[in-house]
Amino acid sequence: MNGTAPALTELRTRVAAGIFRRVAGPAGPATRDRIHLTPGPRWFAPDRPIRRVHGDASMFIGGLRALLLQSLHPLAMAAVAAHSGYRGDPWGRLQRTSTFLAVTTFGTADDAQAAVDLVRSVHGRVTGTTGEGVPYRASDPWLLGWVHAAEVDSFLRAHQRFGAAPLDRAGCDAYVGDMARVATALGVPDPPHDVRGLAERIDAYRSELRGTTEAREAARFVLLRPPLPLVARGPYAFLAANAVASLPPWACAALGLPSFPGPAGTAVRATGHALTRGIRWAMSPPPGTPGRRDPGAAP
Repeated sequence: MNGTAPALTELRTRVAAGIFRRVAGPAGPATRDRIHLTPGPRWFAPDRPIRRVHGDASMFIGGLRALLLQSLHPLAMAAVAAHSGYRGDPWGRLQRTSTFLAVTTFGTADDAQAAVDLVRSVHGRVTGTTGEGVPYRASDPWLLGWVHAAEVDSFLRAHQRFGAAPLDRAGCDAYVGDMARVATALGVPDPPHDVRGLAERIDAYRSELRGTTEAREAARFVLLRPPLPLVARGPYAFLAANAVASLPPWACAALGLPSFPGPAGTAVRATGHALTRGIRWAMSPPPGTPGRRDPGAAP
């Protein structure tokens, strides 16, 4: 028994380091310290729902779901395919997204605004034309609104299904309202402020959504060909299956993805609970550890 605790501690440390390195990149430790330890006012108080959601391991599933759902807008997918480098540098894209979420959720107000300003500057340079000749620009407020709605819906649904402490109805509304603060800063006009408004906003985009060739190729890349070592592909496959299983049926159909009805869905969900509990365990320092913070996908 004396050797069990050190072995578990070593395992936990190695798993946590591997996950953190993938999500936060080589500058992760310094970025984490800057985000959490820099004094100053924040956009969100410690008790706000956005901190609970974005600090939970369910974000791993929510993030994958968001990528799949966002890809269904042809203009958004064309911009991603042409400008994001998701094939050549998928981990770099993940790390930039993770850092943005962490800074705006947990960082100082000044750092959050600087992160938003940087994203808006990048969006201003992303323009092009789809294969069908339709022009797009990443700074288009309507297009930004879709990306935002798909992200909020995905993060919240994953948290409610797999989070350690799901929100009540008022908390869900408050989370959507918290995210509206970030969306407004990014240039989204009149973002939804509650769950009902979020559902109505997604419905407003339905007629524009479809599974383009680019969207289906992106889904295959994200789900089936992740640039991961062999030992990590099994757990990742279960995370990906849960991201797919949490999509609405119309989204699965558009992307040519399977649905998981009945017992199959129950079995898939069980793997999601097991994996998020495992990630949460690995990323949470033991009680009493100095500097202990809530676990999650954010640096």
